[in-house]
Amino acid sequence: MSVEITINYSGELRCEAVHGPSGVHICTDAPVDNCGRGENFSPTDLVATGLGACILTILGIQAEKYGLNLSGTQVTVEKHMSADTPRRIARLPVRVMIPNSFDERVRTVLERAAHTCPVHQSLHPEIEKPIDFQWAVDG
Repeated sequence: MSVEITINYSGELRCEAVHGPSGVHICTDAPVDNCGRGENFSPTDLVATGLGACILTILGIQAEKYGLNLSGTQVTVEKHMSADTPRRIARLPVRVMIPNSFDERVRTVLERAAHTCPVHQSLHPEIEKPIDFQWAVDG
């Protein structure tokens, strides 16, 4: 399966992308530390966003498969750029906060699933991308 995304340069280090199947538009801007205004997601921000959204999607698939409630689950991705050249993403630590209580078996299933997300699997092995799960405390 393929999806076509068309990107047009708008000038001033900004681009507009159109998702072919849906027609949805998103804009990007270079970050402030790389000559831009930082008024929209940067291309590397979208990589980090893609990783977090992909992990949540895969968790959602597993939740539906097992009849689990993941309502309120949140993912935070922290993007770290390299200090050396070429400029690149160096680290993408991910924190998954699940507000619901699950037994150890379910936790293991979900944690393993997160590591199988297609974005996580597609990123270069030199990019550190640890996933930290924070589970609700039974009480």
